[in-house]
Amino acid sequence: MGGKRRQPSLAQLRAFAAVAEHLHFRDAAAALGMSQPALSGAVSALEETLGVTLVERTTRKVLLSPAGERLAVRAAAVLEEVRALLAEAESVRAPFTGALRLGVIPTVAPYLLPTVLRLVHDRYPDLDLQVHEEQTAGLLDGLTAGRLDLLLLAVPLGVPGVVELPLYEEDFVLVTPMDEPLGGRAGIAREALRELNLLLLDEGHCLRDQALDICREAGREPGGAGRGASARGGGRREGAPVTTTAAGLATLVQLVAGGLGCTLLPRTAVRVETGRSDRLLTGVFADPAPSRRIALATRAGAARGAEYRELADALREALRPLPVRVLGADA
Repeated sequence: MGGKRRQPSLAQLRAFAAVAEHLHFRDAAAALGMSQPALSGAVSALEETLGVTLVERTTRKVLLSPAGERLAVRAAAVLEEVRALLAEAESVRAPFTGALRLGVIPTVAPYLLPTVLRLVHDRYPDLDLQVHEEQTAGLLDGLTAGRLDLLLLAVPLGVPGVVELPLYEEDFVLVTPMDEPLGGRAGIAREALRELNLLLLDEGHCLRDQALDICREAGREPGGAGRGASARGGGRREGAPVTTTAAGLATLVQLVAGGLGCTLLPRTAVRVETGRSDRLLTGVFADPAPSRRIALATRAGAARGAEYRELADALREALRPLPVRVLGADA
């Protein structure tokens, strides 16, 4: 038998994983904070150590070889296990220290982050909180890939291997232009949504899906509610060829202020978003009002799971001044 086979280094695995993610040597080097020649050398050294070609280099782009495709998954898993080992050692040595990569959906971030950041600053001053705002699908990909540690988003997710730590529920309110008869009313029946020109967020936002579910419960056909993401001008503009789209709640509310239709807002967003215009009214639904549930989510068996549960408990208390219904840990 030959001599003992050399083992790949973590630096080589990190270099290869970055190339596999970016499929570009310059971008991968920038992501790792190293020079492009050093990155290329690390990948070449890994190929020599393993005895296989991982990357096909062309003048225009970088491709993974069939072996590279298979081993990229293994490399990512090894690096995640190393990261988890370090995180667990760090949490045992000193809880609530080091980096915590928190992913937040756009329809929560502007309204909840002030509370989260204040809590972390006051109670966990040694915690390096790193915030990443993405839509739900991207956050879940980041969590399962080890790019993110903890998520703040709408649930239920129904994703195997992901644990949800419930925080609160909040009602939706109806935001309308000044000339909408339902504007400013209380006790609005859900069935009223059948007749409204409802503006929704673009595809990919979980808030859009929640609004569509509310419309279905009200007996509105999916096709009718679907106007929201590509909302045509409403009853007062019948036949108008212009199509409007909204990627965020701020734009959505301004479209309402401009008379293009109505929309649904979670209660935590109302003060911030409607405060930008004096041409809006808000209406409250009859009980039980349509609502959404917000939770923290992390990987099952996460090394810092006990810390995340403690953070969830502290966050529930910090949220009590907001217009939400705080939930228990077992809700």
